[in-house]
Amino acid sequence: MRTKSWWSRADDRLLGAVLGLATLLVGVFGVLAPALGGVGLVDPVDTREVETGTTAPVSGTVTDAAAGHGMTLTGTHRADLAFTDPDLGQRLLLALPEFVGSLLLLLILALLLQMARTLHGGDVFVPQNARRLSVIGLTVLVQGLSSPALLSLTTQALVSGTPLADLIPFSAAFSGEYVLLAFLILALSEVFRRGTKLRADTEGLV
Repeated sequence: MRTKSWWSRADDRLLGAVLGLATLLVGVFGVLAPALGGVGLVDPVDTREVETGTTAPVSGTVTDAAAGHGMTLTGTHRADLAFTDPDLGQRLLLALPEFVGSLLLLLILALLLQMARTLHGGDVFVPQNARRLSVIGLTVLVQGLSSPALLSLTTQALVSGTPLADLIPFSAAFSGEYVLLAFLILALSEVFRRGTKLRADTEGLV
């Protein structure tokens, strides 16, 4: 037996439009643009913020040597690593962290859009939504762990074999907020799963 939903058709359309617009923006600017920049069809990302592990200015000798590799490093502890004319490999490495992160965000938005469609019919506590929340929670966890690691790994690959390799150590700053958010979402998915089971048990008694 289904109960009447407080969620109106207008609310359903508005939420769907917002999630659809967000998906479109992430797809265009987070996935398509980095991909096109990586292969050289549009202006690529040519700068990345890095941590040098020192507060002292970079010496002129190192700067001149790095310039010979088409690189410039501006700043001290948090510096901007820029490439004058990045080749294909460098463009792909520069774009990869944003590209992967945006793909994971697209997955989350797609699952949220599917969940939003169940609100209008009043079927929030359905097995599909519990599974979707579980996937969202795991995706948030993967994103929180993989994004810093991927950023650091690609940075090391970019400076490997250059005079800047010793100045930019491997450093991955993991955020506990992503882990906490992931476990909260996974806990919510368990609530949905139990709500689904409780509703099924209740309907079975009628």
